[in-house]
Formats: sequence, structure tokens, C-alpha cells
Amino acid sequence: MTGEETRLGVALTNLDKPLFDGANATKRDLIDYLEVVGERLVRGLRARPLSVVRIRPGQEPFMQKNLPKYTPEWVARVTVWAESSRREVTYALCDDVRTLLWFGNQRAIEYHPTLLLAEHATGPTHLVLDLDPPPGQHFRQAVRAAELVRTALRADGLAGAVKTSGAKGLHIFVPIEPGIAIEDAAAATRAVAARAERLDSDLATTAFIREDRGGKVFLDSTRAGGATVVAAYSPRVRPGTPVSFPLSWSALHDVTPGDFTIRTAARELGDRDPWEHEMPAPQPLPADLVEEGHTIPVARVQAMHEGKRRARARRAGDGHQAGPATSLE
Repeated sequence: MTGEETRLGVALTNLDKPLFDGANATKRDLIDYLEVVGERLVRGLRARPLSVVRIRPGQEPFMQKNLPKYTPEWVARVTVWAESSRREVTYALCDDVRTLLWFGNQRAIEYHPTLLLAEHATGPTHLVLDLDPPPGQHFRQAVRAAELVRTALRADGLAGAVKTSGAKGLHIFVPIEPGIAIEDAAAATRAVAARAERLDSDLATTAFIREDRGGKVFLDSTRAGGATVVAAYSPRVRPGTPVSFPLSWSALHDVTPGDFTIRTAARELGDRDPWEHEMPAPQPLPADLVEEGHTIPVARVQAMHEGKRRARARRAGDGHQAGPATSLE
């Protein structure tokens, strides 16, 4: 084999080079994987502004939002005004496997679509909760926390699908009906997390500031609006190149995130698409869930104010000498 070939009209180069340090995979392995899972991965990316995590040889990983100037004309795209940076950003729309392979050849390893479609007038398509176990804790803690979220959802007649994050935690996606306002979807996400926390506050927490979590699983409810979440089937920049892998709820107790890598995931999948199979139909949001969520402060804003308050208290307590920074997500 050589390090160059063409697939779906995309010229591929340096295929036999290592993907990154600790990947246990080459660029060819990445391209092979993307081609096999192709349409299944694209289903979660299609019509959504896409950010990717790339690794150039000898460099650190970086998040790419704006398409580079050398992007082929046939790659679909959308231009969005970014309020935070006060500029227009041209995002890719990965609407076909050809585009996916082009990104793979650019050493794009992670694929992070937005929760909003490019035509975002219909509002968010899912509520998302990101379950993050604390350092040193076993994946089983995240599984137990996921069951809390599932119970909280069921109590309001809702259902969701679950996947490994590809790192150490889990993602729960709850499909919602079109037309729900971003603010209401964000509020409902906060309320689900708060209700799950109340079911077992010794196991799970919604505390956004790391120091306040006390070794518990963090129920992150901040993925809302224009936020991105790594797609189902996306590889991750982690040792062994694991994959964010969809699971049935019954299978959660029998796996670990490391079971699914770009070398093993395609074989596990076969011809199946468990993300599509396990995903419920879009659901309306119960009014009580939205109402409760609007009484819960936005975590990032609350944490920012609390961090400033603690910094002032430290300065006052030590003669105005700066103390250690508070760790936020």
C-alpha cells in the first residue's frame, strides 16, 4: 500500500502516518473508519454548522470552526454571525460522506455539530445532558447517574437515547418537537438535571464550579442553543482513539468507553445504526419542566459571579493578595 489514493473523488495523502501520539492508529485507519460508518455519522451532521478538532503533525489539537480558504467549492457551507467574536464565521455543512472523507484527510478527528440546524428558525432539536464523572471515579458512576436522568425524564413522560462521550462520560439526547424556543429548551435541560440531582444528591451534582462537586458526577446542563456536542460515531483525540458510541439502556452496565475505538467500533456496529434505532420520536416539553427550569440560574453566569465573589473574599482575607483561581468548566 502507498500513502496516497483517491476515494469518492477525494485525493488522500500520507495515509500510513501515525494519526497522533498515543492514537494506536494511522490516518488510513481514520479514513477507513469514516468510510465504513459514513452515512451513519453524516446523519448526525447533516444541515448543522460543524466544528472539528484537527491535529497537524507535531502540533497540539485545535478546534476549527471557520472553513479554510483552500476548502473545495463542493463542500456545503453556511455563514453565521458570531456574537462572541463579533465576526462572521463560515461553517461547513457535512452533508455527505465525500465531505466527511475530505475532513478526514485534513486530520479532522472529532466532529462537533450544533444543536441548531443551519436553518435554525425551528429551534433546538434535542435537549442534551453531559454526564462527567470526577477524576479517578469508575465509568459505573456515570452509568448510575444516567439512570437518575432517565428516571427524571420518565417522570415527565420523556425519553432519551444514550451514548458514550468517547472520553470518560455519557451523553443523553432527548429529541424535542420543532418550534420550541432556545430559552425554553435550555430551561428544561436545567430542570431535568436538577430533578436527577434530587434523586440522589450523594451521587450527582449540578455544581458548575469544580471545587463544589465533592467527588460526584457532574450533570452538565449547559449544552443549549448554539452549543456543539460531539456527534455519535465521532472519534476522539484520546489515547487509543475511542469513539462516541451509541448504546441501548440495557447495555450500559456491560461496557466501558474504551471498548469502542476506530479499530473496533465498525465491527461492533456491523450494518446497524443504534443511534437512529434507539432515538425516540421528537417530544413536546411539559410546561412544569420549562417553568421550573426558568427559576434555575444559568450555570455559567452564576458560576462567573460566584467566582468573582470568592476572589474578592480571598483578597479581603489575605491583605488583597490574589488567591488561587476558581476552576470553572
